[in-house]
Amino acid sequence: MVTYYDDRSVRITSVAVTVDGDAYPLTEITEVWHHRGSRSWRVLAGRGALGAAMIGPVVAAVAGIALAVWLDGSATLTVAIIGVSILTGLAAGPLADQLFEHFDRSYARGSRPREVWIRWRGHPVRLLRTPDALRFGQIYRALQRALEAEMKGRAPY
Repeated sequence: MVTYYDDRSVRITSVAVTVDGDAYPLTEITEVWHHRGSRSWRVLAGRGALGAAMIGPVVAAVAGIALAVWLDGSATLTVAIIGVSILTGLAAGPLADQLFEHFDRSYARGSRPREVWIRWRGHPVRLLRTPDALRFGQIYRALQRALEAEMKGRAPY
């Protein structure tokens, strides 16, 4: 038996698909398709907040430099303000790295739920609904590979 995918709730083998304890033999599955749900505005707002958080320290640093030049104060005051502004911008580097990582993960997860459907014994069955785009892709492709391998093994009618 070949295992194509296995996590805590989904297992796809060369024999069956098991989701949350319900098993569907591959020989009884005649069709597979997927459906995308509507976009989540909460996820998009979260991405916007991450973008603002990444840009914020840089904008503050640029504003500090502009303020130092505009004030036209003593050289010591100008150098101090510019120095603090540059340090603020540099301190944003490690923070931006963490925020970019969260930003990347938000794109891997996706902004809309996805569903995997099968036709089992002539009836449509929703196997899975997940907002995680990466996991959805892995499961859907594993199911396709399992069904392709199973179809090759079937005798022609």
